[in-house]
Amino acid sequence: MSAQESETVERLRAGHDPALLPTGPQPLIPLVQLYARDVPALPFPEGADLLQVLWAPGSGIEGCSANVQLRWRRASDVQEVLRTPPEPAYVECDDHVPEPCLLQPESVQEFPPGHLLDQALKKRVYDWCEQKSVSYQSDLSVAPGWKAGGWPAPFTFRDPADSDEDEEWQCGECGGRLEALLTVDSSEWDGNSGSWRPAETASKLVGDPYRSLRNPTMMTIGRGYTLQVYSCVSTPSHLPRTIMQ
Repeated sequence: MSAQESETVERLRAGHDPALLPTGPQPLIPLVQLYARDVPALPFPEGADLLQVLWAPGSGIEGCSANVQLRWRRASDVQEVLRTPPEPAYVECDDHVPEPCLLQPESVQEFPPGHLLDQALKKRVYDWCEQKSVSYQSDLSVAPGWKAGGWPAPFTFRDPADSDEDEEWQCGECGGRLEALLTVDSSEWDGNSGSWRPAETASKLVGDPYRSLRNPTMMTIGRGYTLQVYSCVSTPSHLPRTIMQ
C-alpha cells in the first residue's frame, strides 16, 4: 500500500462528526474490482469484463439496499481514473473500510456446506472424515477468505433460512433467483481452517506490503463473520442481496 493510499484509509477510518454531514447522497467507496480474465469461472453479463463492487461502510450493507452496488463494465470504457476520488463525509463503521490490496486469484476445489447435504450423504461424508481425522467443514467443504463465486459460507451464529424466509434468498427488486457472487471474509484462514492456508504465507516475507497476511484487507465483518454477496441471475444490474453468516 502506497503512502497516499495509507493516508486515504486512515482519513476514512478517522470519520467525521455526523452533525456536520451534508445533505444528499454520500459517495460509495470501492470494495473490490475484478476482471473477467482473472476469474474465468465467474459469469459476467454479455459485453462486460470488469466488475466493481461499491459500498457505504456501515450497518446498511445487509439485505438489499443501495448501500451495496455492482458496476458491470467494459474495461476499455475506463479512459481516465480520478486522481482524487470523492470520499464520504462520514463512515459509520471503520472496520468496513478495506486497505488496498493487489489480488492474486487462485482456483480451488471446494464442496457444499454440510447444511446443504441430504442426511444420508451427510452421514457417509462425516463418517469418512472421522476415519481420516479431518474436518469436513473446516478442511474440505467451503474455502475461507475473500472469494468470487463458490459455495455460500456455512452458518455460524444463525440457522439456515426456513421456508417462510424464502424472500431472503430472492432478488429484492424482481424476486428472481440469486447466485453467490462474492464472499467478504474477516480473515483468509483461522485456527480451524489451516489446511486452506497458502504455503507461501508460512512466514512473513521481508518487504511484504500487508500489515497482516491472514487479513490483508484489515476488515472485520460483525464479530469475525462473513458477508455473502448474491447477484440476480436474470438481471445482474439489480441491487445485490447480502447475508451475514
